[in-house]
Amino acid sequence: MIAVIQRVSQATLHIEGALQASIQQGFVVLLGIHVDDTPEDVAYLAGKIAGLRIFSDEEGKMNVDLQAINGELLLVSQFTLYAATRKGNRPSFLESARPEQAIPLYELMIKTLTEKIGKQIQTGVFGADMQINLTNDGPVTIIIDSKNP
Repeated sequence: MIAVIQRVSQATLHIEGALQASIQQGFVVLLGIHVDDTPEDVAYLAGKIAGLRIFSDEEGKMNVDLQAINGELLLVSQFTLYAATRKGNRPSFLESARPEQAIPLYELMIKTLTEKIGKQIQTGVFGADMQINLTNDGPVTIIIDSKNP
């Protein structure tokens, strides 16, 4: 499982022109689910995301986590994170989990992150065509792979 975590000052997510989700300061997390992923990958990644200290403290150092700033989180499933581009110019997505496997893991991630950060998170809609607008703060972007702890 791969998470691309962007520290943002704000973000919105629209589906078919309608606002689906909106957050202020916090994280936008793009989540790729691999065919080999399990609930253990969810637990590991959710713990890393919730504990990630990438907000500035009083001295301007990245030393504060999401909960300490009362930040918000927008989680978006993104199967394209497992695109294989080695051959040719058309990506293959054979390493991405199929919906029947990915949806329960995505829902478990929503539940686990909500519990870990102590508040409901915002989400996209699995499989939908979404438009995300965000202001990456820093910019700060972190990639975490549960298979490479």
